[in-house]
Formats: sequence, structure tokens, C-alpha cells
Amino acid sequence: MNLLLLLCCAVGVTVSQEPDSAHGCAQGSCYPATGDLLVGRQNKLTASSTCGLRRQQPYCIVSHLQDEKKCFLCDSRKPYDRLRNPNSHQVENVITTFAQYRKKAWWQSENGVSNVRLRLDLEAEFHFTHLIMTFKTFRPSALLIERSADFGRTWQVYRYFSYDCASDFPNVSRGPLRKVDDVICESRYSDIEPSTEGEVIYRVLDPAISIKDPYSPEIQNLLKITNLRVNFTKLHTLGDNLLDSRHEIKEKYYYAMYELVVRGNCFCYGHASECAPIDGIRGDIEGMVHGRCVCNHNTNGLNCEKCDDFYNELPWRPAEGRNTNACKRCNCNNHSRKCHFDMAVYLATGNVSGGVCDDCHHNTMGRNCEMCKPFYYQDPSRDIRDPRVCVPCDCDPDGSLNGGICDSRDDLNLGMIAGQCRCKDHVEGPRCDKCKAGYFGLSAENLQGCQPCWCDPFGTVADGLPCDPVSGDCFCKRLVTGRSCNQCLGEHWALSHDLNGCRACDCDVGGAHDNQCSMESGQCRCRSHMVGRQCTQVDSGYFFMALDHYTYEAELAQLSTGVTVSHRERSGSHPITWTGTGFAKVLERGMLEFHINNIPYSMEYDLVIRYEPQFPEEWEKVSVSIIRPGSIPTSSPCGNTIPADDLLVTTLPSGFRYVVLPQPVCLERSVSYTIRLEFKRYISRERIPNANILVDSIVLVPRYSSMEMFIAGDAASIRRKETFERYRCHGNSLTVIKPTMTEICAKLISSMSAIIHNGALPCQCDPQGSLSSECEPNGGQCRCKSRVIGRRCQQCAPGTYGFGPTGCKACSCNQEGAYNMLCDQLSGQCQCRIGAFGILCSQCQPGHWGFPTCQPCRCNGHAEGCDQRTGACLTCRSNTIGQNCERCAAGYYGNPVLGSGEQCRPCPCPGGPGSGRHFATSCYQDVRTRQVVCNCNQGYTGSRCEECAPGYYGNPLLPGGRCLPCQCHNNIDVNDPQSCDRQTGQCLKCLYNTEGTQCEHCRLGYHGDPSRRSCRKCTCNHLGTVRDQCPSRDECACDRRTGQCTCLPNVMGQNCDRCAPNYWNLDSGSGCVPCRCANINSFTSTCNEFTGQCQCRPGFGGQSCTDCQENYWGDPNMQCRVCDCDQRGIEINQCDRATGHCMCRPGISGVRCDKCARGFSGQFPDCHPCHRCFGDWDRTVQDLAAQTRRLVERAGEIRLTGVSGLYERNFRSLEEKLAQAQKIVNARNATAVAVAELMNLISDLRDKITGTTDILNGLEDVLTAVQNQNSGASVELSNLEREARALNLSTKELARQLDILKHSNFLGAYDSIRSSYDQSCQAERTVNGSTVTFPSIISESAGTRRKTEVLIRTRNNDFIRKNAANRRALNDLAAKVQTLNLKNINEKVCGAPGDLPCIDSRCGGAGCYEDDGTRHCGGLDCNGAVAVADTSLDRAQQSEEELQRAMNEVEELFQKVALAKVKANEAKAKAQVTLDKANDAKDRINRSNKELRDLIKQIRDFLTQEGADPDSIEMVASRVLELSIPASPQQIRYLAEEIKDKVNSLSNVDTILDQTADDVRKAEQLLKDARRARSRAENVKNTAEAVKQALEEADRAQHAAQNAIRRAKGDIEETDQTLSGIRSETVSAERELMKAMDRLMQLDNRIDALKMKRANNSLVASRAEETAAMARDKANEAKQMLDGQLTDKYKIVHGLIDRKSGTVFDAKQKAENLRDEAKQLLRDAQDKLERLNDLEGQYEANEQVLEGKARQLDGLEEKMKGILKAINQQIQIYNTCQ
Repeated sequence: MNLLLLLCCAVGVTVSQEPDSAHGCAQGSCYPATGDLLVGRQNKLTASSTCGLRRQQPYCIVSHLQDEKKCFLCDSRKPYDRLRNPNSHQVENVITTFAQYRKKAWWQSENGVSNVRLRLDLEAEFHFTHLIMTFKTFRPSALLIERSADFGRTWQVYRYFSYDCASDFPNVSRGPLRKVDDVICESRYSDIEPSTEGEVIYRVLDPAISIKDPYSPEIQNLLKITNLRVNFTKLHTLGDNLLDSRHEIKEKYYYAMYELVVRGNCFCYGHASECAPIDGIRGDIEGMVHGRCVCNHNTNGLNCEKCDDFYNELPWRPAEGRNTNACKRCNCNNHSRKCHFDMAVYLATGNVSGGVCDDCHHNTMGRNCEMCKPFYYQDPSRDIRDPRVCVPCDCDPDGSLNGGICDSRDDLNLGMIAGQCRCKDHVEGPRCDKCKAGYFGLSAENLQGCQPCWCDPFGTVADGLPCDPVSGDCFCKRLVTGRSCNQCLGEHWALSHDLNGCRACDCDVGGAHDNQCSMESGQCRCRSHMVGRQCTQVDSGYFFMALDHYTYEAELAQLSTGVTVSHRERSGSHPITWTGTGFAKVLERGMLEFHINNIPYSMEYDLVIRYEPQFPEEWEKVSVSIIRPGSIPTSSPCGNTIPADDLLVTTLPSGFRYVVLPQPVCLERSVSYTIRLEFKRYISRERIPNANILVDSIVLVPRYSSMEMFIAGDAASIRRKETFERYRCHGNSLTVIKPTMTEICAKLISSMSAIIHNGALPCQCDPQGSLSSECEPNGGQCRCKSRVIGRRCQQCAPGTYGFGPTGCKACSCNQEGAYNMLCDQLSGQCQCRIGAFGILCSQCQPGHWGFPTCQPCRCNGHAEGCDQRTGACLTCRSNTIGQNCERCAAGYYGNPVLGSGEQCRPCPCPGGPGSGRHFATSCYQDVRTRQVVCNCNQGYTGSRCEECAPGYYGNPLLPGGRCLPCQCHNNIDVNDPQSCDRQTGQCLKCLYNTEGTQCEHCRLGYHGDPSRRSCRKCTCNHLGTVRDQCPSRDECACDRRTGQCTCLPNVMGQNCDRCAPNYWNLDSGSGCVPCRCANINSFTSTCNEFTGQCQCRPGFGGQSCTDCQENYWGDPNMQCRVCDCDQRGIEINQCDRATGHCMCRPGISGVRCDKCARGFSGQFPDCHPCHRCFGDWDRTVQDLAAQTRRLVERAGEIRLTGVSGLYERNFRSLEEKLAQAQKIVNARNATAVAVAELMNLISDLRDKITGTTDILNGLEDVLTAVQNQNSGASVELSNLEREARALNLSTKELARQLDILKHSNFLGAYDSIRSSYDQSCQAERTVNGSTVTFPSIISESAGTRRKTEVLIRTRNNDFIRKNAANRRALNDLAAKVQTLNLKNINEKVCGAPGDLPCIDSRCGGAGCYEDDGTRHCGGLDCNGAVAVADTSLDRAQQSEEELQRAMNEVEELFQKVALAKVKANEAKAKAQVTLDKANDAKDRINRSNKELRDLIKQIRDFLTQEGADPDSIEMVASRVLELSIPASPQQIRYLAEEIKDKVNSLSNVDTILDQTADDVRKAEQLLKDARRARSRAENVKNTAEAVKQALEEADRAQHAAQNAIRRAKGDIEETDQTLSGIRSETVSAERELMKAMDRLMQLDNRIDALKMKRANNSLVASRAEETAAMARDKANEAKQMLDGQLTDKYKIVHGLIDRKSGTVFDAKQKAENLRDEAKQLLRDAQDKLERLNDLEGQYEANEQVLEGKARQLDGLEEKMKGILKAINQQIQIYNTCQ
């Protein structure tokens, strides 16, 4: 009856979800009838486990335990037959047959198998509604139901069922259901009761869950199945299988099922009301639900899952309610009979139409064949359905888009005109057959039709067409060439918007090889070490020569007899009118020979002689001879030179300093020459004795008129020559003192220098004599150090010597002792006069002093020499000392004065000096006693200093003995002879609380510094100090230096008298303990140092604030409760803070302490102890309780380990002893001891085996009793089951009686009848309406039936034919399937042979499944295609992830590149700004450097002046010190590096300079040669014409010349007279000037002499002044020496006055005057010397600072010059870039 009710409910649920079927398929959805899907599908139902399939298997029935026959046999090798094979329990027995004896047959699994699977495989998609299983045995303890909608490829779980969901399916929700598709686990069908005929029911759609849309895809998918699987995972047992693992126990437990009902219907998506058999399925089985839908609504397919052909206008959809969702016919405008559905099109049309026509005819295309194909257009005059509606296009395929496609139709919105051609971008015309303006070359290959002219806009003429429309040649500007006008003409660059297009290169005629430059940057091809865009600058460390660069000094020439060298000292106050070190003084008939071997360029040179006349008349004749090494080849550049050209004569006018020979000399490169100058005569009128002249040098000046840059004949060379002559660039370079050169001359001369030297010349500055390696770009003069001269700073100036890293030193020759101020340049030795001596000629001969008035030394015969200035004797002998060696040295006594007859003897104290035993500072001989008295050193005593004084120790009498101070750290009484041992020095009486052999430590218990007598008593707290450091409470040891006591853990302070922060309880004596204050519950982490109490916040208490406040208990973070204690029974008010239990008095118990405790009696609070017998019984009860607990624990262990586990230890002991016995038996040489031991072991084994046997027997008895109890419990369970069934029957009977009572009630019966009557009337109206009205369901059904019959008749033959073909095809496929062997396929796919069963195959195979229902194929150790595919999939996924990461990195790189590009643009802009700033900085730095150099020069000139006084020097030094550089050297270097980095960061454009074609070079060279030839021809022509004109005008010029000569003679005579007067005046003026200079020098000498006379120590001061530049220490030593010498001299004078005071009073007065004067002089000398020393020190420091600053500035200036050159070069490059 329960089954029938469930079926009725299930049917009701299904009907409630379906629409009213009265209207049929024509007016809405329709569905086939529901049935049991198992009927007719016995072969589709399988079970993973069935009993008796291989052999008979016994099984027992639990419910038959009380019957005689409990066990039976299962034999399922044949199908079930009630008579022949009633013991067959195959799985098809569960299919409902409604047979009379249906419960005689069932399906049964194998014994003890828990995991069993039932599976139903359907041949098509079906609707599944619900499932009912009726079991013969216990229902499964756990199972799950699964489904598949793709024929077993994937599985989804419907529902889990379990007796214990938490343990069997822990990860599955246990409900309740909230949605209809929730997967949950429920327990109502998994109870152990009933033991038979228990049911498991599952409904797909739970009626308790309301469903809004039963036609939704989610609901339809939930109902759709192709496979159903029921997995039994756990058996219900009675528990005995856990205690006994015998096979007989398992025979009671298995799965057995009476009936399985799977309700469902054919799945047709609402498009069919009936189903037909699928091909190959019998159609005559009663009650079978077939799987092939008989489709309506223009649908097709096995499940009506698609539309019919040509009915694809709308997407296929299931029918829903009264909406058929029928498929719609496609619209193809009569141009096609095929179509398909496209979802994208359907969505694009707004869900209106999705049909797409296929195979359109008549040159149409499109979704509805509504458009013409490409190259056709729609005729506007024809209908779209007309076969001739599409007409071919007429467009030029080369010039139109897409090969000639025209507009397919008229569309005003899109601007389309039917048949109109669409031209390419660069094409025009109706047929698109010609190019647009600015384009040429129409072709089909060009996507834009025509090629652009590709004319460079910079080089193309702006007006008119840019190029020829046919050839594409561009129309270029005047200075532009190339097919695209993208190249400049030769010698031009910078293609731009200029009128002419390009700019001239303007390469320097000398600095560049030619006038060709880079078209992009304009960079010319520079010669060696030439830089700049136009090659007008030199590289760092190189220079352009001056015209007088090749100067040859006369003093270095080869001199003839009588010619001498006259060196001239340079003065800063007078201009320098000579070069080199001086002149060569040449007499009449003297000769100079200059050897020349450095000619740089073969050309003509002007020979210049520089000289200084010594007499008023001009030197009348000087012969100049050019001596060549041999004859001149005619092919050489000087091939036209004749011998007469090498013999020249000139005069040397007295009013000039140089003369240029009347004609040039031709010299060749790399040839050595000798130029001989012969000074024949001064004047011929009279003989002048000693006539001489000072020759400075000769100069070879390149003759500009012989260089091609001036005579090439082109306009540029003519312009250069005119400019050179106009500005007199040649004449400005002939004198020594040169005027300021104009920039024009400097540029032309630099070009000449570059041509002559093929580039720039290296500076080659001498590293010792120059301040840096850089030189002046024009002329190459290096910046020399002090007193260094020469272009390369390679030698000392006259009057200086010692060429080295610091420059040269002044000779400083003494004017009184030396002939002149010149000295040897290596040694510095001056040329001394007779009687003078020394390197400066400033000393007397040895044995004399007092220069320049020298006198003999007075040394009492004890020294040979004395000090040159003071007369003090040097190196006194015979142990004497003093100014005149008149006193005995220290350690000696006597009278060493010459004539006294005595000598200096050693002091016997106790030995003399040098004996190693002399301990006295001095001694003297007592006049009265004549005894020697010793003045002992400190630490010695005794008449001969032979003993140690108190406080000292040692033995001075021993060899090497000394008296040393007792090392007692000043902690003894030095006056106490017993304070230290006089022999060893050990301290004996330490004072001030010290101890040790040297009193070096404070006493134990004291601390401090013994050397300061500050040892104080230790004040350690004994509670915080380590115990072994405090012998008593008041005596503790501490660190003897710091006083720090040794503290216990967590104790701090010097005296260990306080706890560390966050610690307390110092009184414990073992260190402080942590406070452990709760961070949240307390105000701070510190606590009371003595009690440990933390500062708790309100609501918290306890020592660490982790508890509730006083008299409260609980968790303070949750809730605190007040202590509810009975005051009569407690000891304290505070209860247990965790449990709240009160602290009771003895005899009181209870949570509140409100009752008497165990062992006490009476009425609380009056509790009395019980009788003493209570204690005895109480102990007995406690012992029994303990034994019971142990037995319970032992039973638990037996339950876990089994019975044997309890005695595992005994068994292990027996095994060990048996092993020992076996070992003894196996031993071949067993001894008596071993045998005795073996006997003992055997005896023990026997005893233990006996005891074990007894125990086992007892256990068996216990087990039997337990089994008996179990049987009794089973009987009781059976009785309970019967009682439960009786109660169930009683419940049903009561329900039936209730229903009877309900209907017996009149009102209830009336309601029931009224309801039935209404339903009947409604049914009658419905039936009448369906038969009478039209159209009605019946009429429609009749029409549908007629249409169906017509279709059956028309398509019957076709159906039969197709059916037969399908059957044949199926038969063929079935035959092929039979022949297929899955073994190899399984092995290739899964990795294991396919003939293995799934249980034995580790790699699985076809039909193998895991326990969770998933397919089992492949694995870790399998090498099949699945494993390989999984591995490949993993690798692919990893590769995909890596690719994704790489793409992310690439994206980041792209972003970084974009950012770098932005930053590059910003850097470019910043670089431009930096360039501007650098230019400004360059100007400022140049100005600052010039000002600074001028200032330094002025300061040096001032300091080197002889008349500079100390006050002025001090003022200048102070002013210099006040100067400050605006930036430090580090900042300047940083700025320079930054500018250099900015410049280097600019794009490197220098690489473009090398890109020049060879052909261009050849053409340029040919052009240059042609120009040269032309210019030469023009020169020859001009020369010829000039000669002709000259011959014609010669006569006229001759007459004019004669007249001019006569007038010129008169003018010359007048001029000579005037010049003679001027010469005489000049000579007289020069003589007066020389006299003034002589007077000035004499005045200086007088001033120096006055200074020397004012103080005897002026020479010492001058020496100090000389050596001030070397070191300040020497000056200080000189000062000390000076002080000592003056003091000695004062003492000498004082002694003389004392000795002579008794003779003459006048002499005494005079001596006193002399003494006062000496004192005054001494004070003045000391003051001036100190002043001078201070000034010298300041001057030296300031000079060093200035030199350092100057060196830094010079270095920085050179760096800045290099950087500025690079910046200027880049500026020139970038200023000309476009």
C-alpha cells in the first residue's frame, strides 16, 4: 500500500509540472506518457556484484536466526525460474512484473562486499522523475544516486543517503533542501529497520519546493538522463563482524533487492506526445517506454532536439506550456532551398530572425540571399526575387578597391549608388582609371593604386606639382639633388625649408681635408687632432702655431770666437723684449750658426733676425748664408732655387728690434739646414772699438704668399689673401712684444698651421715645469710654474735654479759677495768675489766670522771654527761649552779658559759621564775643602750619589744599575723608607684601601681608581647580588674599577638594588621574576616592584590583571560574576577565579560552601566528622571504583586491539625464549651450562604455556557467555520488532477508523459529495465543448490525425527504405564492433592490457570506474595516451601560465619602453636647457677664471716685489684669505661630471661623420684639381698681361721714379737728421733710465745694509726668509737658534761688563750703555723676528693655499675647457640640425 501511495504522489508531481494535455501538440507543449524505464531493458541494467555468478555461494538470513534453516545457496549462473532455478538472483529480477510470486525472486550481491554499483544505460535521452527501491535485507547504511546526460562521459550526484552522513560523507551538506537542485545527504531511508521490505525513494523534483518555471533549462537538464547509477557504499551490520572476522559472519551481510522502479518518459522537449521504438529495439514489449520521439512543431531528431531542414529561421527551443516554440521556415527570396541557424545573427536582429541561407543562386548572397555577390550590383528596376536582379560591375580592376567591386545597391544613408566604382586612395575617375595629383604609376599590385611622389618636402619646390605624374621625378630646389630631392649638392648640408634647400659646409681651409661635410650633421672631415663642425678648433692638449713658432735662440747657436752669451734676468716690473734666457753678444766679424732640422712643410719662409742694438748707428752689413746638405733636385718643391738665393745680405737698423730679410728662403720638409749669420762690420766710416750687438734669435716665418690657400685663384683664396694683408696678420707676429691679435688673423693663422702640420701640434708641456698638460690654443704657450720659462715650461729663468716639481728657486746671490744675481741652474752656486765664500757668496772663510767685515774666531783653543754670523764657537772639544768654549760641560768641573792651566775633569758621582754610573746633574769643587760635591739626580742620595732615595729602588753600584721610582700608583708615603723594597721595588705599605705589588688594585670589597686614591667601599644589596659575592650581609665584592655588583637575573643597578623594568620580587633572593601584566587589561606593563601587582584597568583584577576584579570570577573578556559564597562556610571571600567555587572551611563542601562535606554529618553549618568506620568503607569503595575504571580501560584496549593484543607482551616473551632455546639447540658445541640453561628455558616455557592455556580457556568461557547474551539480545530485538509491527498495524487501523468517522459525519460527507458533483459538472462541460465547438481539441486532433495519415502514406515507403538501410548499417556496425579488440586500444589509451579485469588493472580501461563513479583510465605509472595527454595538458597549462607571465613581463616592458620614450623626450628637452645653462656657465667661468688669474698674477707680482713691506703683505694675505670660492672642489667636480654626463647622454652623432662615398671623394678631388689648374692658368695669363703692361709703363715709371728719387733723397736726408736726433735723445733717455735703475739698486742695497746694521741677526732673518718656502718648522728652529744665540751673546756681554766693572768707571758706564743698547736691539730683533716669522708662516700657508686653489682651479679649468669644447662641438652640431 505504501508503494501505491508513493506512485500516486510521484504521478501527481509529474502531472502538476506538465501543461494541460487536452489541447494536444497543436496549441502548446505535449509530453509522452510516463512509465517504468526498466521495462524491456533487462540487458541495459548491470550490477557490479551478484552472488553465484561463478559458483554456488551460501548466504544466511539474519531474520531466520530463530528458524531451523538459517542459510541458503545462491546460484545465479542461469536466469531465474520459479521451478527450475529458484536460487538465481540476477539483477534483472528487480524489474517489476506484477507476478503473483514476485517476492520469490530478487537480486542479491556477494557476501560482505560493501561497494556495489547498479547501472542503467539508456539508448536515448529520457525524462527521469523518481526512483523506488524495495530491499529484501537491511537497507544500505550509505548509498548515492548519480546520473549522466552524455551517455556516461560525465556524472553528477543526485542525492546521498547515509545512516551517519557526518562520517560517510563529511563534505556533503545535510540539508534541508533550499533549491530543487541542491545536493544533500539525508538519513531517513538508511535506518537498520525494517530488516526486510525497506524502501528507498528519491524524487528529482521535491514537491515541497515550489518551482516557478517548470520549463526552464535548469529543470529540464535536471530531469534529463541517459544513464543512471546507484552506488551502495556501506552495509548495515549488527557489529559482530568487528569482533569476528570469520567468513561465516560475512554470509549474513549483503545487499538484496526485491524491486527497482525508475519512472520516466521519453525526453522530447515538449515537441511530441508519443514515442516510437528506436531502430533495433522491439516495439511489442508491453509497458516499455520507447526513446524515439514522434516530433511536431517542425522539429526533428531522436529527441526532437533540432529543427527540420529549411526551418531554421528561429532558434530551436523546447515547447513551454501553451507556447509551441515551433521552428520557422527560412526566407531566401527564391534564391536558395538550404539554410542554417546562426545565433550571432539572431542576437544581432534583436531575437527576430536567425536563419542564414546557404548556396544562394543567381549571383546573390547574404543571410536571405538579399544582396548581390561581389563584382555585381542590384538593378534598382527589378524585384529582389527576380533571377536577373544582379548586374556585373564596370570598374578598372587596377584602380578600384577590391579588384573592381562597385556599390552593390542604392543607399542614401551610406552614400552608396548602385554600380558606382570605389577608387583606391590615390586614384580617381568614374572607372577609377587615373592617378590623383601628387601620385604616379597606376598598378593593381599597389594597395593604394598609385605611388606617392616620395618628394622630400625640405628639398622640393613649394609651388606646383611635387613630381612628374608619369615618371615620379621630383622638382628640386637650387642646392638639392636626387630623384626624391632628399640630398644636398656637394659641399652642402642641412636639408631644410630654406629657399635654396641646403647650407654651405664652410669647412676650414686648413683644419679640414676638403670642403666636404656630412649631409646630416654638417661635420667636416678634420685633420689630425682638429675638432668642431668646421674643424676650426683643436683637440684638448693641442694648439695652433704662431707665425714665429719656429724661433731659434742665438744663445743656443754655435758661437764663433769672441761671441759670448749674455743671460738676462727677468723682472716683473719691466716688459720682456727678448726670448729664451738672453742674448748672444756678437762683435764685429763674429759669426753665429743655427742648425735647423725641424722644417714642417716644404715652402718659402721669411727669415727674421731679432736683436737689441748697443750702439746708436745701424749695423751696416750682416751676411746670411743658407747651407744645404747637398744639391737641390729639380723635382723637389725648392727645385727653382739657385745658389745665389741662399746668399743674403741685410743691415740691422739701430731703431728697430728685428729685421726681415729682403727675400724669402725655400726650405724643404725633413731636411737639415745650417743658417750662418756673419756680422761683417758695424759702420764703414770709422773704426769703433768693441762694437757689438746683442742677437736674440732668428725666426722662420711661413710665407703666406706661397701657400695655396691664398694663391689658389678662386674667390675664397683671393678673399683670404686680401683679408690677411688688410689686417697685417703677417707683420703682427714679427716682434717679441705682440699686439692683440684679431680673431680674423687668428683664424687664418690657425688654418695655415693646420695645413703646415697636417693638423694640430701637441702641447708637450713639461710635467715638472708646467701647471697642467694644457696649453694656449693659439701659440701653444704652456702655463708655467714660478720662475719657469719656455713655451713648454722646460727650463728655469735666468737668476733661478733647481728645475723641479715646484718650479725654480731664486738664486738670491749676495750683492756684496757675488758678481751678479745669476747662478748655476743645477747647483745654485753664485759667482763669488774674492774673499767671499758659500753657495750665495754670503759667508767668510773658515775660521772667521762677521761677514762682510770678517774677524778670527776666539775659542780658547778648544774649537777650529765658529758661527759665521754670531762668532759662537762650533763643536767645542775637551768637554767644554759656551760662546767661546769657556765653561765645562755638564758632568765635568774645572777652568778651561786659555792660560788658566786647568782642564775639565769628570765628576765622580760615583762614576764620570759615559761610565754608565753617573747620577748627578753637576758637581763642583769646594774652595775650602777642595772636595768634589755632587748635585745628585732625583731619586739618588749619598755623597757620591751611590744610594737610592726613599720612594726609589735599585742598586746604582752594580754595572748598569739605576734608581727607579717605586711603581705604587702614588699610594705610598714616599718619605717612609719602609714604604717599598729598595731592592725589588715591591710596594710594602699600600695606603688608601689599595693592595697589590704596585698598589694597583683596590682592596677586595672596594672599588675606584687607585691612581687617584679614590677606592671606596662596595655598597651591594645582598638580596640582588649573587650569593658567592657576599660572604655576609654587609660585606660584598664588586668590580674593583667600576663598583658594579654581580647581579642576579633580571636585577639591575650598580648596587643590584632594583629590578629591571617589568620585573618584581627582589626579596626572593634568586632574582626578579616577570610581571606578566596583561597588555589589554592593564594600564602599563610594569608592576609593583615588591608585590608584583599590575595596574589593572576597571573591571579586571588579579596580580597580572588576567582575572576578574576582587570577589568576582569568570573570564574577564566575556563576563565576570560575583562570588556567591555562604559566609558561614568560607575561609576567604575570594572564590576560585576560574570555576567560581568557594574556598570552604574544613568539613564544609559545595560550590557555595553551604553543606557538610563527605565524611561529615549534621546540619550545616554545624557539621561533625562521621564515625571512623566511614573511612574504612570509603577506602574500600574507592578501591573498587578504581578497579572498575581499570577494567573499563582494559575493555577499551581489547576493543581496539582485539583479544590477542592484550596478551601481545606475553606472546612476545614466549617467542623470545623459544628463539633462545632454538639458538642453544642449533649450537654444535653446546656446553653443560648451555644445556642447563636450555632446560630452564624449556621449563619456563612450559609454565607460561600452561598459564596462557588456562587464560585462553577462561576467555573462551567468557566469550561463550557473551555469545549467549548476544543471542538473548537478538531474541529481545526480534520481540521488539514484532511489537513495533503490531504498533504500526494498530496505527493504520486507527487511521482507517478516523477516515470512517470523517465520512460518517454528515457535514463531511456532504462536502465530499458537493466537491465530487462540481468536478463532474466541469468535466461534462469540458467534454461537450470539445465535441460541439469548432475549432476544438477534438476537431484539431481529427485534422492532425488526417495530416498524420497523409504523411504516413506519403512517407511510408521512404521510412521503410531508410529503416532498412539503417538496420543494415547497424548490423554492419555491430559486426565490426564484435571484431574490434579493445586490448591494444586500452593499452595505448590507458597504458595497460585491455584483457585484465578492472580490479586487477592499475591503469584501468574501458568500462572501469573509480569508487567515486569517475572513469578509471591511466595513472601515475601508466604510459598510455591518457597519461601522456594529462601530462601534456599539465605542461600546456604550465606553458600557458609561463606565457601569460611572459606576456605580462612583455607588457611591463612595453610600458617601460613607452615610459622611457617619454623620459627620453623629457631628457632631450632637459639636455637643451642644460646646453643653454652650460653656455651661460661657460661664459661666467671664463670671466671668473680671467679675473682670478689676473688677481693671482697681481698678488704674485706684489709678493715678488722687493719693496713690499710686511704690513702690506699681511693685508694682502688677509684679503686673499677672505676670498672664497662660490663652490667647493667637490661641487665643481660634481657639476663637471654632471655636464659631461648630460653631454654624453645626447645622441652620438659623430658616427655619421664617416659616411662619405668614394665616388664623391674622387669627384671632389678632380674638381679641386681642375680649380687649381684654372687658377694657375689665370695667374699665368694675368702675369703675362701684367708684364706687358709693365713693359709699356716702364718708361713712364722710370721718369717718374727719377723725379721721386730726387725728392726722396731730400726727404731721406731730413729724416736721417731727425732720426739721429731721436736716437741721441733715446740713447740719453735710456742711459738716464739705466742710471735710475742703478740708483734704485744702490738704494735697495743701502736699505739692506741698514737692516743688517740695525740687528746682527738680519742674516739669520734673511735665511729664515729663504727657507720659509720650504717648511715652517725650519723657521721655528731658526727662531730658537736665534734666541739661543742672542741669549748667549747677552751673557757674554754681561760677563765682559762684570769683569771690567772694577777697572774703569767710564768703561763700566759704556758697558752699561752697550748692555742697554744690546737689550733694546734684542727686543727689537725678537719682536721683528717674531713678526717676520708670523708673517712668513702666514705667507707660506697662504701661498700654499693659493697654490693649491690655483692647482685645483687650473685642473678644473682644464676639465671645464674640455667639457666646454665638447659642449660647443655638440652645440654647433645641434644648432645646425633640423
